[in-house]
Amino acid sequence: MADVTLMKTPAETALAQAFESARTTLPGDAESRAQAFELFSSRGLPHRRVEEFKYTDLRALLREVAPFANQPSADEAKAALQGSKAFAEVGALQVPFVNGHFVREAVDFGSLPEGVEIVPLREALANGHDWLAKLSPVPWASNNPVYQLNASFMADGVMIRIAGAVETPVHLRFVTAAGSAVATATRVLVVVEDDASVTLLESHESTDGANHQPNDVVEMIAGDRSNVQHVRLNAEGDKSLALSTLAAKIGGEANFNSINVVAGASTSRHQVFAILEGQNTNLRVNGATMLKGSQHSDSTLVVEHNALHCESRELFKTVVDNEATGVFQGKIIVPHHAQKTDGRMMSAALLLADGASMNNKPELEIFADDVQCAHGATCGQLDEDLLFYLMARGLPKKEAESLLVQAFLGESIEFVENESVREALVGTVEGWLKARA
Repeated sequence: MADVTLMKTPAETALAQAFESARTTLPGDAESRAQAFELFSSRGLPHRRVEEFKYTDLRALLREVAPFANQPSADEAKAALQGSKAFAEVGALQVPFVNGHFVREAVDFGSLPEGVEIVPLREALANGHDWLAKLSPVPWASNNPVYQLNASFMADGVMIRIAGAVETPVHLRFVTAAGSAVATATRVLVVVEDDASVTLLESHESTDGANHQPNDVVEMIAGDRSNVQHVRLNAEGDKSLALSTLAAKIGGEANFNSINVVAGASTSRHQVFAILEGQNTNLRVNGATMLKGSQHSDSTLVVEHNALHCESRELFKTVVDNEATGVFQGKIIVPHHAQKTDGRMMSAALLLADGASMNNKPELEIFADDVQCAHGATCGQLDEDLLFYLMARGLPKKEAESLLVQAFLGESIEFVENESVREALVGTVEGWLKARA
């Protein structure tokens, strides 16, 4: 039987042309870039017949490819960063990116908190920095087409080293402020040394009305006995198609907590690939997603337990209003040697309108025989009895609904240790509910 070759879509053709134009100007190893794009090109944009993209058909969603953004001038970057910003009250070290490019002028390298070292990625790629060998630490991510696109086009970013207990949170602030649609491919590597601790914040913002196409990757290597608190906020503009990846390699006796809060973008897909490489490690990955209008948001998760006595907890809460669509795909993998694994995964969705929809696909792939693993998924409406109880005490219906939605999402947010960060996330939920009311 002859092989069936899919015709290239206009978007795939445009990506190939963009790569040919940019490959000689992008910093770093041209051969590695070519290999990444060849892997992508051989399969093309993922579509609904690709199991991992069954509910988010990028071949259909990405009709046109926006041009990759040029580095903004100093004045353009300064103006973009002056607007309202997420986590403004936290008092974090700002590491800003405008239109996919690191704004070096906004960081005072001479007064970084003790234990924090930052290297601009563009310079590292040009000079062959030793830390580049630490990129792509998770094989599951490296085989992903969205990740491969980022690897093909990544032009800028940073590499950060954390040593010791860093009290000041580090805020990766991604801002897309171009007047017309642009694409970005930013890469961040964070290396947390053994016994070190850090709170890492991510916020993604862009202007409304433009069909921006960010594809950002954050990679983390957490050493033995490290403590990482990672909080990500998607506040992208209302027309953006936002792709993002978190890839984490976690050492022994470490604590790694991550949450992704989604309120923005027309279409978004956030991928988490985590591998537990050392014994007695604790991992928590949470999500809190709020969708309205015709938004589409996909949370995809792969956790591999690769050592004994590790524990993972995943809790994803999704609130869907109007004609919006939510997606959760989660997989826990336990190879034969990862005995004494304890893994629990749960996705719960709240549908606020008849036209709202949710797709859940939790999976367990277990080859060990001494484990405790479970997964579950629920999808329903607000509890009518609780709603009646609140309204009977004088609350208007919308206000009563808001209280119940806050309580529903709060379970995913409450584990955030930093009080200022937690309050900022609660404020995001309240802002979304206020707009709905």
